[in-house]
Amino acid sequence: MVPEDETDSSKRKPLLVLGKITEILDAFSLSRPVLTLGEIQQATGIPASTVQRLVSNMVVEGLLDRAGEGIRIGARMASWAATAVSGVDVLTLAQPVLRSLRDRTGETACLFRAEQGHRVCVAVAETRHALRREMHVGKIMPLHAGSAGRVLLAWDAELAEAVLAGPLEALTGTTVTSPEALRGLLDRTRRDGYAITAAERDDGASGLAAPVFGAGGELAGALAVSGPTIRMSRSCCERWVEPLLEHAERLTGVLGGRPPG
Repeated sequence: MVPEDETDSSKRKPLLVLGKITEILDAFSLSRPVLTLGEIQQATGIPASTVQRLVSNMVVEGLLDRAGEGIRIGARMASWAATAVSGVDVLTLAQPVLRSLRDRTGETACLFRAEQGHRVCVAVAETRHALRREMHVGKIMPLHAGSAGRVLLAWDAELAEAVLAGPLEALTGTTVTSPEALRGLLDRTRRDGYAITAAERDDGASGLAAPVFGAGGELAGALAVSGPTIRMSRSCCERWVEPLLEHAERLTGVLGGRPPG
């Protein structure tokens, strides 16, 4: 008969290893997709020798991949994540994240995708304020105006060229109608990782948006917060950039995605 303490110990060991593996995977994020062994050790607090051993084994199993001098989440993990969300309605997956972002900011949170030369709202959590911008699932809007459109164009070069080649209709007095000016703004959006706009599609309305990525690092959509400028000044939007990026990263994970590159 096996002594009770030995039985408990044998049961605990696999769980301890799984816990360490989870800590290593949790060390990666959209803002830090590639880490060195030292950075993994600092983020997890796991002894360096244990980190080196576990990371080596995780690379062999495809849970992690080597990226030059660094380490990143393995393509095998992305494949599993894609399988996990296969067949699940996007609205079902996105809604908890949208509600969380809505509650954090107090304003309407939406997920947009590019469809046939336009942007379409595919999920929404509406503000509880009486004064609001009208938004609903299925609403179609132009791509060249507004923060969500700018994000969708910034991370899709082919789509951006198609839009820039066509006429850019003036929807308000501040809509960007110059292809050269819009191209520069798309470059800035890619550098910043987000976009903030005001009165481009509707007078008196503001928005900020960030990209959401799919399993292969491709653009899956634009997560946006929008509302009246009277509540969403430029400084207010800038304060909400961090929460927006946090929720965009969270939604990327929920959709089984990973950052590009």
